[in-house]
Amino acid sequence: MSVLPPQAPVPSPPGRSWRLLDLALRVAGGVVAVVGAVATGLLELILSTVRVSGTLVGASVPVVVLANVALSWFVHAAVGRRWAVVLPATPWFVLMGAAAIRTSEGDLLLAGDNWVGLAMIVAGAMTFAVMGFRQVLAPPPARRDG
Repeated sequence: MSVLPPQAPVPSPPGRSWRLLDLALRVAGGVVAVVGAVATGLLELILSTVRVSGTLVGASVPVVVLANVALSWFVHAAVGRRWAVVLPATPWFVLMGAAAIRTSEGDLLLAGDNWVGLAMIVAGAMTFAVMGFRQVLAPPPARRDG
């Protein structure tokens, strides 16, 4: 008779099909985050021109903060890597940069004299920076080896 408590059987490592499914879900999560960044960036650009009685109201600034926090959290949870915040941040920054460049026809989405557009870019950049900083410096998750 043994005095040691019975131990649970050691689970076998997941098979190749499970690893491929996990990889496919991580890639799909990254794609959803990139598409979400483009969609929320376009919504923020539309909201940057909202006026009430002829005055800019800044409706896009809280939207950009909330959307970028949600995208950063989602991509970290979906992809499972600390660097994943780069996935939604990159297309968002490219979109904001493209919106600040005048086209050959003279169209410009974010003008330098539009305080809402400038506040939106600063708030979005700071949100991605803070979320990335938090994810990179977070302690590693506890291992469950048994």
